[in-house]
Amino acid sequence: MNIESLMIFCLVVDEGSISQAARLRYISQPAVTRQIHQLEDHYCTLLFDRTDGKLKVTEAGKVLYPFAKAIVEDFNRSKEAIQHETGNYDVNLRVGATLTIGEYLLPGLLGRFKKQFPEIKLSLKIGNTPSILESLSDDVIDLALVEGVVENKNFNVRKFADDELILVCPADHPWKDRTEVDIEELSYERVIWREAISGTRMIVENALKEYKVLDKIESYMELGSTQSIKSAVEAGLGVSILPRLTVATELKYGVLREVNITGFILTRGLWMVQKPRRFRRMGVDHFVDFIQKD
Repeated sequence: MNIESLMIFCLVVDEGSISQAARLRYISQPAVTRQIHQLEDHYCTLLFDRTDGKLKVTEAGKVLYPFAKAIVEDFNRSKEAIQHETGNYDVNLRVGATLTIGEYLLPGLLGRFKKQFPEIKLSLKIGNTPSILESLSDDVIDLALVEGVVENKNFNVRKFADDELILVCPADHPWKDRTEVDIEELSYERVIWREAISGTRMIVENALKEYKVLDKIESYMELGSTQSIKSAVEAGLGVSILPRLTVATELKYGVLREVNITGFILTRGLWMVQKPRRFRRMGVDHFVDFIQKD
């Protein structure tokens, strides 16, 4: 058994496919299979069930996986620490972000970070909050940036920014010249939402529920991305409550209009999430320090 076998085992589990693991490691499928067989011989048990044409992790494989992940992670960190000590190193940073943060906030942030730390190799994974936190839990990423509540008590969570959620309407909407509207007036409009698992959607719904307005909104549309919602609002299909950072450009050029809701201010925290680590990673430390000062 060697570290390469454990790395490939973890990759096959993460990807759910020998062929995909082979592509990512730039080796042949038979080479991946040989590494898996070596591990199975070492532990005297099957790690994958290959019946019915599907690859499934056996119970023994599920037991091995967290240990293998920890060994591989510690090995990679040991290499990074030694390379840093000898002055000959590559530092990698794997960031995961929710859609809003990844598409609207991170491009500029990562650009400034790379200018300050050009030696750090960055990779970015974007998805919804549950998938990003799952990637963090599985050590696919080093750090997660999400909006909304993080319920996993095993994570280290800290706020790195606030974002306001605002009501927007089309440029030709009857509300366009009003300074504010009453929250009850939302019940007469077609409201455009994100999908049900969206962190932004849950925050807005919880707030409207407190004001006893949510159940009165009967006309609504549900779309799968912020961009599609903005386009729908612009086309006059309804109104929406969206993060300010996602509509900054549209507001600047008058494509959408911001409408204040009387007595209603809704902000959400943007959260930086990490797993507790025995060893600190330089790339992560640099990024955490940078994002807190930016």
